[in-house]
Amino acid sequence: MRELWLMRHGETEWSRSGAHTGRTDIPLTAAGRDNAAALGRYLEVRQFALVLVSPLQRARDTCRLAGYQNALINPDLREWDYGDYEGFTTPQIQAQRPGWSLWTDGVPNGETAAQVAARAEAVIARALPVDGDVALFAHAHILRVLAARWLGLPPEDGRLFALGTAAVSSLGYERQTRVVTRWNLSLSA
Repeated sequence: MRELWLMRHGETEWSRSGAHTGRTDIPLTAAGRDNAAALGRYLEVRQFALVLVSPLQRARDTCRLAGYQNALINPDLREWDYGDYEGFTTPQIQAQRPGWSLWTDGVPNGETAAQVAARAEAVIARALPVDGDVALFAHAHILRVLAARWLGLPPEDGRLFALGTAAVSSLGYERQTRVVTRWNLSLSA
């Protein structure tokens, strides 16, 4: 693998409101579909040796609208399972748990940071032997954890990598050192 390209899905109603959207399978908004098309124009149907996509429709639709119809579904690219906090915004959660942070406090009846990291590491392991660039179409928190693990950081350090909807990022190498080669490029429709 030369570079690992990370594409977050386009806007949804919940991403616009800031609601935690893990397993709820909601569609892109009209703006999200426009974002995905803009992503496709930016990538110019770039040739990737492997394209993997989350099974959730917001990621699959972003991938398809960006021009990659033959992506392989990879369940490890699902978003963090937010458990009891699914559908709630951070301020709503903090009204009940002041100071709460996903990264340090976790979620009741959902995944731990370590569980999300294990999935991210499985995706990295799948990409490493590929001869060429690899594209991943997925979600904010799983991609942030994946970036942290790529750099050898604990999964909780994913908090340091802000990631907007329909943003493009990439991970690669400087000589033999794993690095971030671009991050959170936002594309307008």
